[in-house]
Amino acid sequence: MQSTKYAIFKQGNVECGLNVMEVQAIEKVGSMKEITDTAENIKGIINLRNMDIPVYSLRGKFGLADKEPDENTRLLIVSSNGILMAYEVDEMMNIVELETDQLYEPPTLVKNKNTSYLDKVAYFDGKIVFIMNPDGILTDEEQKNIKVLVSEVEVAGKED
Repeated sequence: MQSTKYAIFKQGNVECGLNVMEVQAIEKVGSMKEITDTAENIKGIINLRNMDIPVYSLRGKFGLADKEPDENTRLLIVSSNGILMAYEVDEMMNIVELETDQLYEPPTLVKNKNTSYLDKVAYFDGKIVFIMNPDGILTDEEQKNIKVLVSEVEVAGKED
């Protein structure tokens, strides 16, 4: 049987996961340049290893109230549709290895254009974990706004 490792994190009371092969780094929240007048869930820009990376609130994506980052908040650096993103999550739980027989298709009731990020549902250790597809997180509109934002930040950086 084939197994895959997943980075499991918490958003509110929900546990989610991403394939570890899609996660380039897990970082603590540090200094962030706040951005206004941009896509709703964009919190700002971080500079990581000389790359400007937009920070995106998964709390906002899930319709949860915003909260200040704390000692448990982490940034998962992931490529979504070719855009390097820092997804802000409430807490990084652990890395788990799941067998294919622990992964299920999401119920058709919850599968729609607003939940295209939902790839699989995993059941292990008596809990349900939503496995996410990073290419489904950003809407087309968010992708356009983020590309514009990143190009503006790059241009401003060259002028400094």
